[in-house]
Amino acid sequence: MKISLCVITLNEEANLPRCLSSCAGLVDEIVVVDSGSVDRTVEIARGFGARVEGQPWLGYVGQKNKAIGLARHEWVFSLDADEELSPRLREELRLLRGVDPAPDRSGFSMPRCVLYDGKWIRHGDWYPDRLVRLFRRSRARFAGGRVHERLELEGRVVPLQGEIHHYSFRDVADHRARCEKYARLWAETQRESGRRAGLFAPHAHAFFRFLRGYVLRRGFLDGAQGLQIARLSAWEVYRKYSLLRHGPETPPVEVPPGGS
Repeated sequence: MKISLCVITLNEEANLPRCLSSCAGLVDEIVVVDSGSVDRTVEIARGFGARVEGQPWLGYVGQKNKAIGLARHEWVFSLDADEELSPRLREELRLLRGVDPAPDRSGFSMPRCVLYDGKWIRHGDWYPDRLVRLFRRSRARFAGGRVHERLELEGRVVPLQGEIHHYSFRDVADHRARCEKYARLWAETQRESGRRAGLFAPHAHAFFRFLRGYVLRRGFLDGAQGLQIARLSAWEVYRKYSLLRHGPETPPVEVPPGGS
């Protein structure tokens, strides 16, 4: 199995060395699609032997489809710049490289684990967050709206056990800012498709999100970090439906103090 690693970037000099180092010796080429970095991202990528292609931002879906379209090999590993392969996942990929997957196998899924405020999160809505990241490019395409793209894949998916490690947020303030950004992007996408929100939708959806993440999926086992994640996840959902109901001029609502 020959593998093309595909990564999209924008000013990722802090994350990219960790990401690419974790794939050393496991991939046959590195494809980086960069949307205009002004830091050392491109220099770092080329230092790892990557083929770098400049591309003005097309959105997450367009940018990732551009990357897999540039891959020279049938098997593609799509990794974000703020992610890395865990040691166990590295070993599983090393073993996979020595075999020829059955024709009906189109992809491999793996859990993703987030490092949040100094703690690996293994409960709640964020875990196991199983994703297909290694796949046959001829049977796959990214789809979705402005945010939270998804991979559409034809054929059988085989689960792996090794994790992707995700270094997603610098701190709680960064998490809150991105919640606001993602809520606005989601609301814009839904509004364009003709969807509307009812009177009680913001509160009802937010309450359910907190209940699901913190209680039903045992987010409380992650301690103060689990509470903070559940609160901000609920707040993001509240913002999504408030923006969908009232429009983009809706001012943000302050998150009550608490958590980590």
